[in-house]
Amino acid sequence: MNMRNIKRAAAAAAVFAVVLGGCKTKNSDSGEAEARFAVNTYKTSAGSLDDYLEFGGDVVASSVVNILPDTAGKVSRKLVTVGDFVKKDQILAYIDPSRPGMTYSENPVKAPVEGTVTSFPLSVGATVSPAAPLGQISSTGRLEIQVNVSERFVSRIKGNQSAVITLDAYPGEKFSARVFEISPALDTSTRTLRVKLMLEQPDPRLRAGMYARVRLITEKLSNVIVIPYDALVARGDKSYVFAVERTASDAENAEGNAQTGTPAVVHLREVTPGIHVDDKLEISAGLKTGDEIVVRGQSLLNDGSKVNVMTAE
Repeated sequence: MNMRNIKRAAAAAAVFAVVLGGCKTKNSDSGEAEARFAVNTYKTSAGSLDDYLEFGGDVVASSVVNILPDTAGKVSRKLVTVGDFVKKDQILAYIDPSRPGMTYSENPVKAPVEGTVTSFPLSVGATVSPAAPLGQISSTGRLEIQVNVSERFVSRIKGNQSAVITLDAYPGEKFSARVFEISPALDTSTRTLRVKLMLEQPDPRLRAGMYARVRLITEKLSNVIVIPYDALVARGDKSYVFAVERTASDAENAEGNAQTGTPAVVHLREVTPGIHVDDKLEISAGLKTGDEIVVRGQSLLNDGSKVNVMTAE
């Protein structure tokens, strides 16, 4: 074997040794060296887990009312613009209904409700009629979030469910909301259900027309065992985790330094998984608070394997 092959063999042996935990210990009974696997562990505790659905929605005003003139004619005066707050019966514009050879007094256009003018595209001289809206007045002080829920998720939607709202305009910020209205029927053209949510705390930064990302909480679990999903090991049609057991001899021989870790033994333990949310998993049976399980390095383990615990979360 030439020098290049010797170097390659040495490098491969070093990588293999790292995978197996970087050390071997001597068995006092047989005198043989036994491998220990380097692992990271996690100590379980009671926590909470929320299952959710995600939708895209729109921030809209709670009410939108069209502005309609009482008569046909041309706009002679315009008294408000978009963004103005108006009161009920406030005059917004004047319409001149005069015709060739006939002169009439100006007819006022009044606000049908109190609110903010969100649309008023009229210009002086434009011809209008009672059949076409002149603009819109919205109640921008009370905003809603509307989402369309696909038919397959309808069974998971209930009144008063909580939700977390995020907006592109304010990255990193979260707003709390609740479901307050669910349509009694689906839209037959889209097969979706219209659901409305109300912010728990009104925020003046929100504006009608914004796009909202809605995370709707469909199930809340409290005081349950939650583990990292990657800790789960599938063997056949059953689910397991590797539980760490520290023996008295391990404790006596433990050096606990960054190179070797703390020695221990792992055993395969069958568990019953519950709901899976993102990278977390509920365990409904098989584990209790305080159990230590392997969350990294378990792919090479078997029941009774010796390990070195490098880090414990």
